[in-house]
Amino acid sequence: MEIKSTKKSSSSTSMPRVLAFYSDALPEEVKSQKWLEAEFKKEKSLVSVPGDSGETHYLSIKKKEQEGAQSEGARLAGHQICGLANAAKAKSILIEANLEVADGLALAEGVALSNYQFLKYFGDAKKRANSLNTIELNVKGIKANDLKDLVSVTHATYEARTLVNEPFNFLTAVQYSKEMKRIGKAFGFTVETFNEKKIESLKMGGLLAVNKGSIEPPTFNILEYKPAKAKNKKPIVLVGKGVVYDTGGLSLKPTANSMDFMKCDMGGSAAVVGAIAASAKANLPLHIIALVPAVENRPGGNAYAPGDVITMFDGSTVEVLNTDAEGRLILADALTYAQKYNPELVIDMATLTGAAARAIGGQGVVTMGTADQATHDELKEAGFRTYERIAQFPFWDEYAESLKSAIADRKNLGGADAGMITAGKFLEHFTKKKGKHAYPWIHIDIAGPAYTFSPTNYRGIQGTGVGTRLVFDFLKARANG
Repeated sequence: MEIKSTKKSSSSTSMPRVLAFYSDALPEEVKSQKWLEAEFKKEKSLVSVPGDSGETHYLSIKKKEQEGAQSEGARLAGHQICGLANAAKAKSILIEANLEVADGLALAEGVALSNYQFLKYFGDAKKRANSLNTIELNVKGIKANDLKDLVSVTHATYEARTLVNEPFNFLTAVQYSKEMKRIGKAFGFTVETFNEKKIESLKMGGLLAVNKGSIEPPTFNILEYKPAKAKNKKPIVLVGKGVVYDTGGLSLKPTANSMDFMKCDMGGSAAVVGAIAASAKANLPLHIIALVPAVENRPGGNAYAPGDVITMFDGSTVEVLNTDAEGRLILADALTYAQKYNPELVIDMATLTGAAARAIGGQGVVTMGTADQATHDELKEAGFRTYERIAQFPFWDEYAESLKSAIADRKNLGGADAGMITAGKFLEHFTKKKGKHAYPWIHIDIAGPAYTFSPTNYRGIQGTGVGTRLVFDFLKARANG
Protein backbone atom coordinates (compact mmCIF):
# COMPACT_ATOMS: atom_id res chain seq x y z
CA MET A 1 0.00 0.00 0.00
CA GLU A 2 1.37 3.38 -1.05
CA ILE A 3 0.36 6.46 0.94
CA LYS A 4 1.46 9.81 -0.40
CA SER A 5 0.77 13.46 0.29
CA THR A 6 -0.86 15.45 -2.47
CA LYS A 7 -2.28 18.91 -3.19
CA LYS A 8 -4.90 17.45 -5.52
CA SER A 9 -8.54 18.46 -5.15
CA SER A 10 -11.75 17.24 -6.74
CA SER A 11 -11.16 19.38 -9.81
CA SER A 12 -7.79 17.80 -10.59
CA THR A 13 -8.44 14.09 -10.26
CA SER A 14 -10.39 11.34 -11.95
CA MET A 15 -10.18 8.91 -9.04
CA PRO A 16 -12.83 8.30 -6.36
CA ARG A 17 -12.48 10.75 -3.51
CA VAL A 18 -13.29 11.13 0.15
CA LEU A 19 -14.16 14.52 1.58
CA ALA A 20 -13.83 14.26 5.35
CA PHE A 21 -14.91 16.91 7.84
CA TYR A 22 -16.10 17.34 11.39
CA SER A 23 -19.84 17.00 12.00
CA ASP A 24 -20.02 20.51 13.46
CA ALA A 25 -18.21 22.11 10.52
CA LEU A 26 -19.93 21.21 7.24
CA PRO A 27 -17.87 22.40 4.24
CA GLU A 28 -19.38 24.67 1.58
CA GLU A 29 -19.46 21.78 -0.87
CA VAL A 30 -21.97 20.07 1.40
CA LYS A 31 -23.94 23.20 2.30
CA SER A 32 -24.35 24.08 -1.36
CA GLN A 33 -26.24 20.83 -1.91
CA LYS A 34 -29.27 21.23 0.33
CA TRP A 35 -30.31 17.61 0.14
CA LEU A 36 -26.81 16.56 1.16
CA GLU A 37 -26.76 19.04 4.03
CA ALA A 38 -30.10 17.60 5.17
CA GLU A 39 -28.65 14.09 5.19
CA PHE A 40 -25.88 15.10 7.57
CA LYS A 41 -28.31 16.99 9.77
CA LYS A 42 -29.97 13.59 10.24
CA GLU A 43 -26.63 12.60 11.82
CA LYS A 44 -25.53 10.39 8.97
CA SER A 45 -21.79 9.82 8.98
CA LEU A 46 -21.24 8.76 5.35
CA VAL A 47 -23.02 9.64 2.13
CA SER A 48 -21.72 8.41 -1.22
CA VAL A 49 -22.59 10.35 -4.37
CA PRO A 50 -21.93 8.97 -7.88
CA GLY A 51 -20.08 11.19 -10.34
CA ASP A 52 -18.50 11.14 -13.79
CA SER A 53 -15.03 10.49 -12.34
CA GLY A 54 -16.15 8.05 -9.66
CA GLU A 55 -17.96 8.33 -6.35
CA THR A 56 -17.42 11.07 -3.84
CA HIS A 57 -17.74 9.82 -0.28
CA TYR A 58 -18.73 12.60 2.09
CA LEU A 59 -17.55 11.60 5.54
CA SER A 60 -18.53 13.24 8.81
CA ILE A 61 -16.31 12.68 11.86
CA LYS A 62 -17.80 13.32 15.27
CA LYS A 63 -15.73 15.19 17.80
CA LYS A 64 -15.34 13.16 20.98
CA GLU A 65 -14.00 14.02 24.41
CA GLN A 66 -12.78 10.55 25.41
CA GLU A 67 -9.04 10.45 24.82
CA GLY A 68 -8.11 8.94 21.48
CA ALA A 69 -11.73 8.23 20.51
CA GLN A 70 -11.90 10.92 17.82
CA SER A 71 -8.96 9.55 15.86
CA GLU A 72 -10.28 6.03 16.39
CA GLY A 73 -13.57 7.15 14.83
CA ALA A 74 -11.56 8.28 11.80
CA ARG A 75 -9.80 4.88 11.59
CA LEU A 76 -13.12 3.05 11.76
CA ALA A 77 -14.45 5.31 9.01
CA GLY A 78 -11.34 4.42 7.01
CA HIS A 79 -12.39 0.78 7.26
CA GLN A 80 -15.71 1.66 5.60
CA ILE A 81 -13.97 3.64 2.88
CA CYS A 82 -11.59 0.79 2.14
CA GLY A 83 -14.51 -1.56 1.61
CA LEU A 84 -16.24 0.87 -0.75
CA ALA A 85 -13.06 1.52 -2.75
CA ASN A 86 -12.38 -2.17 -3.29
CA ALA A 87 -16.02 -2.88 -4.13
CA ALA A 88 -15.69 -0.24 -6.88
CA LYS A 89 -12.40 -1.86 -8.05
CA ALA A 90 -10.59 1.44 -7.50
CA LYS A 91 -6.80 1.33 -7.62
CA SER A 92 -6.37 4.75 -5.99
CA ILE A 93 -8.41 7.09 -3.85
CA LEU A 94 -8.04 10.73 -2.91
CA ILE A 95 -8.70 11.73 0.69
CA GLU A 96 -9.31 15.43 1.22
CA ALA A 97 -9.47 15.82 4.99
CA ASN A 98 -10.67 19.07 6.53
CA LEU A 99 -9.46 17.59 9.80
CA GLU A 100 -6.66 18.00 12.29
CA VAL A 101 -3.49 16.28 11.08
CA ALA A 102 -3.77 13.43 13.62
CA ASP A 103 -7.33 12.64 12.51
CA GLY A 104 -6.47 12.89 8.81
CA LEU A 105 -3.59 10.47 9.30
CA ALA A 106 -5.84 8.16 11.32
CA LEU A 107 -8.37 8.10 8.49
CA ALA A 108 -5.68 7.09 6.00
CA GLU A 109 -4.31 4.57 8.51
CA GLY A 110 -7.74 2.97 8.85
CA VAL A 111 -7.96 2.55 5.08
CA ALA A 112 -4.44 1.15 4.81
CA LEU A 113 -4.74 -1.30 7.70
CA SER A 114 -8.12 -2.49 6.41
CA ASN A 115 -6.58 -3.21 3.02
CA TYR A 116 -4.26 -5.90 4.42
CA GLN A 117 -4.86 -9.43 3.14
CA PHE A 118 -3.24 -12.80 3.79
CA LEU A 119 -3.82 -14.71 0.57
CA LYS A 120 -0.73 -16.91 0.35
CA TYR A 121 -2.60 -20.22 0.57
CA PHE A 122 -5.55 -19.44 -1.73
CA GLY A 123 -5.51 -20.98 -5.19
CA ASP A 124 -7.40 -17.96 -6.55
CA ALA A 125 -5.38 -15.35 -4.67
CA LYS A 126 -5.20 -12.98 -7.65
CA LYS A 127 -8.98 -12.97 -7.97
CA ARG A 128 -9.40 -12.28 -4.26
CA ALA A 129 -6.79 -9.51 -4.10
CA ASN A 130 -7.93 -6.00 -3.29
CA SER A 131 -7.68 -3.51 -6.14
CA LEU A 132 -6.74 -0.56 -3.93
CA ASN A 133 -3.02 0.12 -3.76
CA THR A 134 -2.62 3.91 -3.39
CA ILE A 135 -3.95 6.55 -1.03
CA GLU A 136 -3.41 10.18 -1.97
CA LEU A 137 -3.82 12.29 1.15
CA ASN A 138 -4.56 16.02 1.17
CA VAL A 139 -4.42 17.27 4.76
CA LYS A 140 -3.46 20.82 5.66
CA GLY A 141 -0.36 20.95 7.85
CA ILE A 142 0.84 17.39 7.19
CA LYS A 143 4.62 16.96 7.30
CA ALA A 144 6.82 14.58 5.35
CA ASN A 145 7.86 12.74 8.52
CA ASP A 146 4.21 12.20 9.48
CA LEU A 147 3.64 10.32 6.26
CA LYS A 148 6.94 8.46 6.47
CA ASP A 149 6.08 7.23 9.97
CA LEU A 150 2.59 6.19 8.88
CA VAL A 151 3.91 4.19 5.94
CA SER A 152 6.61 2.61 8.11
CA VAL A 153 4.29 1.43 10.86
CA THR A 154 1.59 0.30 8.43
CA HIS A 155 3.97 -1.95 6.52
CA ALA A 156 5.49 -3.21 9.79
CA THR A 157 2.01 -4.07 11.07
CA TYR A 158 1.39 -6.00 7.85
CA GLU A 159 4.53 -8.03 8.57
CA ALA A 160 3.49 -8.68 12.18
CA ARG A 161 0.06 -9.86 11.06
CA THR A 162 1.54 -12.14 8.42
CA LEU A 163 3.89 -13.74 10.94
CA VAL A 164 0.91 -14.58 13.16
CA ASN A 165 -1.22 -15.75 10.25
CA GLU A 166 1.38 -18.17 8.88
CA PRO A 167 0.48 -21.75 9.86
CA PHE A 168 2.79 -23.73 12.09
CA ASN A 169 3.67 -26.23 9.36
CA PHE A 170 5.48 -23.31 7.72
CA LEU A 171 6.55 -21.10 10.62
CA THR A 172 8.73 -23.38 12.73
CA ALA A 173 11.25 -21.70 15.03
CA VAL A 174 13.98 -22.11 12.40
CA GLN A 175 11.79 -20.66 9.65
CA TYR A 176 10.76 -17.84 11.97
CA SER A 177 14.43 -16.87 12.26
CA LYS A 178 14.67 -16.81 8.46
CA GLU A 179 11.59 -14.58 8.27
CA MET A 180 13.08 -12.16 10.80
CA LYS A 181 16.23 -11.95 8.68
CA ARG A 182 14.12 -11.27 5.58
CA ILE A 183 12.25 -8.49 7.37
CA GLY A 184 15.48 -7.10 8.82
CA LYS A 185 16.99 -6.83 5.36
CA ALA A 186 13.88 -5.06 4.04
CA PHE A 187 13.44 -2.64 6.95
CA GLY A 188 17.01 -1.98 8.06
CA PHE A 189 17.98 -3.97 11.15
CA THR A 190 20.32 -6.89 11.79
CA VAL A 191 19.46 -10.36 13.09
CA GLU A 192 21.74 -12.83 14.88
CA THR A 193 20.36 -16.30 15.56
CA PHE A 194 21.56 -18.74 18.22
CA ASN A 195 20.97 -22.38 17.27
CA GLU A 196 20.14 -25.17 19.70
CA LYS A 197 23.78 -25.99 20.39
CA LYS A 198 24.50 -22.38 21.33
CA ILE A 199 21.37 -22.23 23.51
CA GLU A 200 22.52 -25.39 25.30
CA SER A 201 25.96 -23.90 25.88
CA LEU A 202 24.31 -20.84 27.49
CA LYS A 203 22.18 -23.14 29.67
CA MET A 204 18.89 -21.43 28.86
CA GLY A 205 16.92 -24.01 30.78
CA GLY A 206 13.48 -22.47 30.31
CA LEU A 207 13.82 -22.26 26.56
CA LEU A 208 15.21 -25.79 26.27
CA ALA A 209 12.60 -27.33 28.57
CA VAL A 210 9.63 -25.94 26.65
CA ASN A 211 10.99 -27.23 23.34
CA LYS A 212 11.92 -30.73 24.62
CA GLY A 213 8.77 -32.38 23.23
CA SER A 214 9.44 -31.17 19.70
CA ILE A 215 11.59 -32.73 16.99
CA GLU A 216 12.22 -29.20 15.62
CA PRO A 217 15.03 -27.19 17.29
CA PRO A 218 14.48 -23.86 19.09
CA THR A 219 16.21 -20.59 18.22
CA PHE A 220 17.13 -17.45 20.14
CA ASN A 221 17.18 -14.31 18.03
CA ILE A 222 18.85 -10.96 18.61
CA LEU A 223 17.54 -8.13 16.44
CA GLU A 224 19.36 -4.80 16.52
CA TYR A 225 18.79 -1.36 15.07
CA LYS A 226 21.56 1.10 15.91
CA PRO A 227 21.60 4.40 14.01
CA ALA A 228 24.79 6.45 13.88
CA LYS A 229 23.36 9.27 16.02
CA ALA A 230 21.23 7.41 18.56
CA LYS A 231 19.94 9.65 21.34
CA ASN A 232 20.06 6.92 23.98
CA LYS A 233 23.44 5.88 25.40
CA LYS A 234 21.91 2.64 26.71
CA PRO A 235 19.63 0.63 24.41
CA ILE A 236 15.92 0.06 24.76
CA VAL A 237 15.36 -3.72 24.71
CA LEU A 238 12.16 -5.34 23.45
CA VAL A 239 11.43 -8.97 24.33
CA GLY A 240 8.75 -11.07 22.63
CA LYS A 241 7.24 -14.44 23.40
CA GLY A 242 7.87 -16.63 20.35
CA VAL A 243 5.95 -19.85 20.94
CA VAL A 244 5.27 -20.68 17.30
CA TYR A 245 2.69 -23.29 18.32
CA ASP A 246 1.32 -24.15 21.73
CA THR A 247 -0.45 -27.45 22.37
CA GLY A 248 -0.09 -26.92 26.11
CA GLY A 249 2.50 -29.69 26.20
CA LEU A 250 1.63 -32.59 28.48
CA SER A 251 -0.88 -30.24 30.14
CA LEU A 252 -2.70 -30.55 26.84
CA LYS A 253 -5.22 -27.89 25.85
CA PRO A 254 -8.77 -28.98 25.00
CA THR A 255 -9.14 -28.80 21.21
CA ALA A 256 -12.40 -26.87 20.76
CA ASN A 257 -11.85 -23.12 20.68
CA SER A 258 -8.49 -23.51 22.39
CA MET A 259 -5.78 -25.21 20.36
CA ASP A 260 -6.94 -24.55 16.80
CA PHE A 261 -5.64 -20.98 16.75
CA MET A 262 -2.51 -21.47 18.83
CA LYS A 263 -0.32 -20.47 15.90
CA CYS A 264 -0.95 -17.01 17.37
CA ASP A 265 1.04 -17.73 20.53
CA MET A 266 4.03 -15.96 19.02
CA GLY A 267 1.98 -12.76 18.63
CA GLY A 268 4.05 -10.92 21.22
CA SER A 269 7.26 -11.58 19.31
CA ALA A 270 5.56 -10.63 16.03
CA ALA A 271 4.70 -7.26 17.59
CA VAL A 272 8.31 -6.88 18.75
CA VAL A 273 9.54 -7.61 15.21
CA GLY A 274 7.00 -5.11 13.88
CA ALA A 275 8.01 -2.40 16.34
CA ILE A 276 11.74 -2.61 15.61
CA ALA A 277 10.99 -2.82 11.86
CA ALA A 278 8.85 0.33 11.96
CA SER A 279 11.50 2.14 14.02
CA ALA A 280 14.25 1.23 11.57
CA LYS A 281 12.19 2.14 8.51
CA ALA A 282 11.27 5.49 10.07
CA ASN A 283 14.93 6.12 11.01
CA LEU A 284 14.14 6.80 14.66
CA PRO A 285 17.30 8.07 16.42
CA LEU A 286 17.18 5.30 19.04
CA HIS A 287 19.32 2.24 19.68
CA ILE A 288 16.86 -0.66 19.91
CA ILE A 289 17.51 -4.35 20.54
CA ALA A 290 14.84 -7.04 20.32
CA LEU A 291 15.12 -10.55 21.78
CA VAL A 292 12.93 -13.34 20.42
CA PRO A 293 13.15 -16.83 21.96
CA ALA A 294 11.37 -19.15 19.50
CA VAL A 295 10.08 -22.60 20.44
CA GLU A 296 7.12 -24.92 20.07
CA ASN A 297 5.32 -26.53 23.01
CA ARG A 298 4.56 -30.16 22.16
CA PRO A 299 3.71 -33.29 24.18
CA GLY A 300 6.39 -35.41 22.49
CA GLY A 301 8.20 -38.39 23.97
CA ASN A 302 10.79 -36.33 25.82
CA ALA A 303 8.49 -33.46 26.78
CA TYR A 304 8.95 -31.74 30.11
CA ALA A 305 6.30 -32.78 32.63
CA PRO A 306 4.34 -31.30 35.52
CA GLY A 307 6.45 -31.82 38.63
CA ASP A 308 9.78 -31.35 36.83
CA VAL A 309 12.32 -28.91 38.25
CA ILE A 310 14.32 -26.97 35.67
CA THR A 311 17.34 -24.72 36.06
CA MET A 312 16.98 -21.37 34.34
CA PHE A 313 19.59 -19.25 32.53
CA ASP A 314 20.09 -17.18 35.70
CA GLY A 315 20.85 -20.35 37.72
CA SER A 316 17.62 -20.36 39.74
CA THR A 317 15.28 -23.34 39.79
CA VAL A 318 11.63 -23.58 38.82
CA GLU A 319 9.12 -26.28 39.70
CA VAL A 320 6.85 -26.80 36.69
CA LEU A 321 3.25 -27.26 37.81
CA ASN A 322 1.69 -26.77 34.40
CA THR A 323 3.45 -27.15 31.05
CA ASP A 324 0.89 -24.77 29.50
CA ALA A 325 2.43 -21.93 31.53
CA GLU A 326 5.36 -22.07 29.13
CA GLY A 327 5.58 -18.54 27.78
CA ARG A 328 6.91 -17.18 31.06
CA LEU A 329 9.72 -19.78 31.02
CA ILE A 330 11.14 -18.66 27.67
CA LEU A 331 10.60 -14.98 28.47
CA ALA A 332 12.43 -15.44 31.76
CA ASP A 333 15.61 -16.58 30.01
CA ALA A 334 15.36 -13.69 27.55
CA LEU A 335 14.81 -11.15 30.34
CA THR A 336 17.93 -12.45 32.07
CA TYR A 337 19.86 -12.23 28.81
CA ALA A 338 18.71 -8.59 28.44
CA GLN A 339 20.81 -7.69 31.50
CA LYS A 340 24.01 -7.95 29.44
CA TYR A 341 23.03 -4.78 27.55
CA ASN A 342 22.58 -2.63 30.68
CA PRO A 343 19.41 -1.30 29.06
CA GLU A 344 17.67 2.01 29.60
CA LEU A 345 14.32 0.20 29.53
CA VAL A 346 12.99 -3.28 28.76
CA ILE A 347 9.51 -3.93 27.39
CA ASP A 348 8.23 -7.44 26.84
CA MET A 349 5.12 -8.42 24.92
CA ALA A 350 3.34 -11.74 25.10
CA THR A 351 0.07 -13.56 24.60
CA LEU A 352 0.70 -14.73 28.12
CA THR A 353 -2.51 -15.38 30.07
CA GLY A 354 -6.16 -16.09 29.54
CA ALA A 355 -6.64 -14.11 32.75
CA ALA A 356 -5.65 -10.89 30.93
CA ALA A 357 -8.14 -11.59 28.15
CA ARG A 358 -10.89 -12.35 30.67
CA ALA A 359 -10.11 -9.22 32.67
CA ILE A 360 -10.46 -6.63 29.90
CA GLY A 361 -11.43 -8.57 26.76
CA GLY A 362 -10.14 -7.39 23.41
CA GLN A 363 -10.51 -3.69 24.18
CA GLY A 364 -6.91 -3.20 25.25
CA VAL A 365 -3.78 -4.75 26.72
CA VAL A 366 -2.73 -5.41 30.30
CA THR A 367 0.48 -3.89 31.67
CA MET A 368 2.51 -3.93 34.87
CA GLY A 369 6.15 -3.73 35.86
CA THR A 370 8.92 -1.90 37.67
CA ALA A 371 9.47 1.14 35.43
CA ASP A 372 8.53 4.45 37.04
CA GLN A 373 5.02 5.80 36.68
CA ALA A 374 6.13 8.49 34.23
CA THR A 375 7.24 5.77 31.80
CA HIS A 376 3.98 3.87 32.28
CA ASP A 377 2.12 7.11 31.59
CA GLU A 378 4.11 7.65 28.38
CA LEU A 379 3.02 4.19 27.24
CA LYS A 380 -0.58 4.94 28.21
CA GLU A 381 -0.54 8.10 26.08
CA ALA A 382 0.77 6.06 23.15
CA GLY A 383 -2.05 3.63 23.84
CA PHE A 384 -4.65 6.37 23.50
CA ARG A 385 -3.06 7.76 20.33
CA THR A 386 -3.04 4.34 18.64
CA TYR A 387 -6.16 3.07 20.43
CA GLU A 388 -4.21 0.05 21.60
CA ARG A 389 -5.18 1.10 25.08
CA ILE A 390 -3.55 0.08 28.32
CA ALA A 391 -4.96 -1.17 31.59
CA GLN A 392 -2.17 -0.91 34.18
CA PHE A 393 -2.60 -3.51 36.90
CA PRO A 394 -1.24 -3.38 40.46
CA PHE A 395 2.08 -5.09 41.07
CA TRP A 396 2.18 -5.52 44.84
CA ASP A 397 4.78 -7.83 46.35
CA GLU A 398 2.12 -10.01 47.94
CA TYR A 399 1.20 -11.43 44.54
CA ALA A 400 4.53 -13.29 44.50
CA GLU A 401 3.59 -15.33 47.59
CA SER A 402 1.62 -17.81 45.50
CA LEU A 403 4.74 -18.60 43.46
CA LYS A 404 6.63 -20.13 46.40
CA SER A 405 7.58 -23.78 45.89
CA ALA A 406 8.25 -26.50 48.47
CA ILE A 407 11.13 -27.96 46.44
CA ALA A 408 12.55 -25.18 44.23
CA ASP A 409 13.20 -21.45 44.17
CA ARG A 410 9.76 -20.83 42.70
CA LYS A 411 7.02 -22.51 40.70
CA ASN A 412 5.71 -21.48 37.30
CA LEU A 413 2.08 -21.11 38.31
CA GLY A 414 0.36 -18.98 40.93
CA GLY A 415 -3.05 -19.38 42.48
CA ALA A 416 -6.49 -19.28 40.88
CA ASP A 417 -6.80 -15.50 41.16
CA ALA A 418 -5.04 -12.62 39.35
CA GLY A 419 -3.25 -14.96 36.97
CA MET A 420 -2.03 -12.13 34.76
CA ILE A 421 -0.32 -10.48 37.74
CA THR A 422 1.23 -13.62 39.22
CA ALA A 423 2.64 -14.37 35.75
CA GLY A 424 4.14 -10.90 35.78
CA LYS A 425 5.59 -11.45 39.26
CA PHE A 426 7.21 -14.66 38.01
CA LEU A 427 8.89 -12.67 35.23
CA GLU A 428 9.97 -9.91 37.60
CA HIS A 429 12.50 -12.18 39.31
CA PHE A 430 14.43 -12.50 36.04
CA THR A 431 14.74 -8.73 35.68
CA LYS A 432 16.81 -8.70 38.88
CA LYS A 433 20.50 -9.16 39.58
CA LYS A 434 21.62 -10.04 43.10
CA GLY A 435 18.13 -9.24 44.34
CA LYS A 436 17.97 -5.75 42.84
CA HIS A 437 16.22 -4.67 39.67
CA ALA A 438 18.77 -4.63 36.86
CA TYR A 439 16.72 -2.30 34.68
CA PRO A 440 13.29 -0.60 34.48
CA TRP A 441 10.79 -2.99 32.94
CA ILE A 442 7.24 -3.08 31.59
CA HIS A 443 5.36 -6.29 30.83
CA ILE A 444 2.55 -6.14 28.24
CA ASP A 445 0.06 -9.02 28.06
CA ILE A 446 -1.65 -8.81 24.65
CA ALA A 447 -3.71 -12.01 24.95
CA GLY A 448 -7.07 -10.26 24.51
CA PRO A 449 -6.71 -8.35 21.22
CA ALA A 450 -3.91 -10.33 19.52
CA TYR A 451 -6.23 -12.50 17.44
CA THR A 452 -9.73 -12.02 16.02
CA PHE A 453 -12.22 -14.43 14.51
CA SER A 454 -14.15 -11.99 12.32
CA PRO A 455 -13.11 -8.90 10.32
CA THR A 456 -15.05 -6.38 12.38
CA ASN A 457 -12.87 -3.36 11.57
CA TYR A 458 -9.41 -2.25 10.42
CA ARG A 459 -7.75 -4.74 12.77
CA GLY A 460 -8.68 -7.47 10.31
CA ILE A 461 -9.17 -11.17 10.89
CA GLN A 462 -6.80 -13.54 12.71
CA GLY A 463 -3.50 -11.78 13.55
CA THR A 464 -4.08 -8.10 14.40
CA GLY A 465 -0.45 -7.08 14.89
CA VAL A 466 -1.46 -5.44 18.17
CA GLY A 467 1.50 -3.97 20.02
CA THR A 468 3.39 -2.92 16.89
CA ARG A 469 1.70 0.47 16.58
CA LEU A 470 1.62 0.98 20.36
CA VAL A 471 5.33 0.44 20.95
CA PHE A 472 6.39 2.29 17.79
CA ASP A 473 4.36 5.33 18.87
CA PHE A 474 5.91 5.14 22.34
CA LEU A 475 9.41 4.94 20.87
CA LYS A 476 8.74 7.77 18.43
CA ALA A 477 7.56 10.01 21.26
CA ARG A 478 10.71 9.17 23.21
CA ALA A 479 12.87 9.96 20.22
CA ASN A 480 11.13 13.31 19.83
CA GLY A 481 11.66 14.14 23.50
